[in-house]
Amino acid sequence: MNKIIKWVMWALIAVGVAVTVYVFATDFSDASINAMLYWAYAMVGAAVVSILGGLIAEAKVNPKALISYAIVLVGAAVIIGVAYVLAPGTPAIGYNGAPVTDQTLKLTDTILNLTYFALGASALAILGSIVWGAVKGK
Repeated sequence: MNKIIKWVMWALIAVGVAVTVYVFATDFSDASINAMLYWAYAMVGAAVVSILGGLIAEAKVNPKALISYAIVLVGAAVIIGVAYVLAPGTPAIGYNGAPVTDQTLKLTDTILNLTYFALGASALAILGSIVWGAVKGK
């Protein structure tokens, strides 16, 4: 089973690289951007199906583990909610393109806030791991 998963992952990486090369080779044409977006949608869909499949399999083997999954889901919802509340949704300074709705601005700022949170969490994890290794090593 591990070999199959390994080969599937290599195939997905190859398709992702091919789509990226196609986008750059066509100088970001509308068709290539659409292809990249459809590939991203397919990857998100595959991830959701994989997560749900794993969740169902885990529920059959260990139903009590669903509590920890629910805690993680609630934690993620809280983080997304905080990012949404903190998102100002103000228009970009100097933007002269087509008008953008307030909801789109709010969503974009929410995603930026989530990116900042992830960056901060990864930096804290790296520093925490260094400190933990130093403390545990002595």
